[in-house]
Amino acid sequence: QVQLVESGGGSVRSGGSLRLSCTASGGTFTDSTTGWYRRAPGNECELISTISSVGTTYYADSVKGRFTVSRDNAKNTVYLQMNSLKPEDTAAYHCATLGPHNTGCWGQGTQVTVSS
Repeated sequence: QVQLVESGGGSVRSGGSLRLSCTASGGTFTDSTTGWYRRAPGNECELISTISSVGTTYYADSVKGRFTVSRDNAKNTVYLQMNSLKPEDTAAYHCATLGPHNTGCWGQGTQVTVSS
């Protein structure tokens, strides 16, 4: 079972940028789709972006036009470039492989805090 670890979170001001990384161990992203999720305190887990093994992407309306997902299979890493950040983007961000073993927002994730 592939294990995914998120990193790159931090505190930024409104309008700032961050790049999150999702690094896999114990497997690769070959023939898999990876999703980015986020959950703010008191909110539901929200799927915000996915990227397939060949680079097909999806974005939720809440982040479309501001976030960009990419992947480097040679590095076993998926990235989420987050631009024009807003306070409402404040949440714990998680990555997970889509499918029956999808962990969604389980775990600590990486915290993104956006202040105005």
